[in-house]
Amino acid sequence: MTNRRAPRQEAVTATVSVLMLTALVCAPLACTVRSGPAAAEGRRAAPAGAATGETVRTDAGPVRGTRSGAYRIFQGIPYAGAPEGRHRWAPPRPVRPWKDVRDATEPGPLCPQVPSQYAPISSTQENCLVLNVTTPPASARGRAAPVLVWIHGDGAVGGGAFFDGRRLAERGLVVVTINYRLGVFGGLALPGLEGAGTFGLQDQRAALTWVRNNARAFGGDPGNVTVAGVSFGASAIAGHLTSPASRGLFHRAVMASGEAMMDMPAGAMGPDVPGYPWYIWRTGREMEDITTEMTSSLGCRDDRPERTLACLRALPVKRLLEVPSIMNAFQVLGYGNATLPELPPAALRAGRFHRVPVLSGATRDEHRTFVGMMYDAVGRPFTEADYDRALRTAFGEAQAKRVRAEYPTAAHPSPALAWSTVITDRMWARGTQTQHDALARHVPVYAYEFADRNAPMFLPLPGGFDFGAFHVADIPYLFEDEAAEPFLTPAQRRLSAAMTRYWAAFARTGAPRGTGLPAWLPHRPDPVGRPYTQSLAPQRIGPVDYRHEHNLDFWNGSVK
Repeated sequence: MTNRRAPRQEAVTATVSVLMLTALVCAPLACTVRSGPAAAEGRRAAPAGAATGETVRTDAGPVRGTRSGAYRIFQGIPYAGAPEGRHRWAPPRPVRPWKDVRDATEPGPLCPQVPSQYAPISSTQENCLVLNVTTPPASARGRAAPVLVWIHGDGAVGGGAFFDGRRLAERGLVVVTINYRLGVFGGLALPGLEGAGTFGLQDQRAALTWVRNNARAFGGDPGNVTVAGVSFGASAIAGHLTSPASRGLFHRAVMASGEAMMDMPAGAMGPDVPGYPWYIWRTGREMEDITTEMTSSLGCRDDRPERTLACLRALPVKRLLEVPSIMNAFQVLGYGNATLPELPPAALRAGRFHRVPVLSGATRDEHRTFVGMMYDAVGRPFTEADYDRALRTAFGEAQAKRVRAEYPTAAHPSPALAWSTVITDRMWARGTQTQHDALARHVPVYAYEFADRNAPMFLPLPGGFDFGAFHVADIPYLFEDEAAEPFLTPAQRRLSAAMTRYWAAFARTGAPRGTGLPAWLPHRPDPVGRPYTQSLAPQRIGPVDYRHEHNLDFWNGSVK
């Protein structure tokens, strides 16, 4: 059934299986890497037409960036020391200062990662805790510009340099994109290990601390910082909202397609993937179980955790990356520790989180991405029999009949789209609405739905499938992406312009409002207020009845 609590082995199975698939789609901009020297090392080249720019002094030393038109771009700035040797699986430490001017004209190393079929990038570099800064044109700057810090998604692949900040900087923001430790390097957990299961989160916090200390040097306002992220990155932001150590490091939050309050029905992410009560969160013991399972082949098992740790730290990065699924298995976040003392969804519901305005939303057809990539888009049609089997797996025999009656295949172009709609509504929309309702009881929340069903598909999939407004389809509208950009229509470019204006206004004032933009009201949950979700589509920007569109009364009723 949907919310049964998985045994320890099922927790490992659920984590590895679901996140292997998620890895294929949550770092879309990493998929735009092209051939050439930069691509071979997983690096994004400097923008075309860039010229050496001025020098800025950070708290660790001076850096020299480039000029690209009206923008100043600084890349590969270290914000923490190299997490290698005895510092592998340790909290981030201060970067060693330097005296000479440091070159910041090329992206720094990616954190260790392995290539996938859809993200052909890799790295074995542990000295990777770097960030990138894009400053706005002089004409768009105020006295001190709002700062937007971007946390990329996936958790096992990607890096900050894949996100071109100029589109948002044009709106007057200082844009910071960051690397953080991924996969096993960010999530390993052993008994007694300080920071176990949260090293990636701690890196993100260290980057936010760097922003607080250095924003002014780049024309930014350290008192007006927005942390923004997508998918795994958005879920991480939910963690920061509830983490005592992240208090005061940001003043607004943007969460796109986050899974913070989402569970996982059995079979939703594949026919053999068990159900799990939380998509993204695991207890400390579960993180330790994942570690035991994924490192068992490395010859480091010992009854004394400190010896296990020393053995694992001594292994080359390449040896760790050779273990199948070891990066994907840790695309979760551990709680019950100093960084995340309690389960974040429980803290959000109880109002135990940092009180900052939130802009949050999802795409209209979130789950089409996953169904398409498992079935029709790779040449394996999802059949009526598959649909019946999937419904029984997710909801049990009796409830499956009710769901099929509510979502008949005759009402959809194909069984695959029927199943996509079921899980989009049940898992994604229900979790998104729950998150908005919980937050809006305590802080201003501006909810949205990205609804462009003709958004460019940038994944190199061989088969035909109607992906609609798929998972993370909105990100190239905010960050220019070379794979999607050529396919944007004039109407989609106007939508992109509106979205960047909304996001910049929110970063500046805490409300997405601007002259000439359609009104966007705050979300106020029933029964005391009026729920409100802004639909973002080329043909229309305005309110949508999110509850009705995604059939949430049905899912919040007897069918779970």
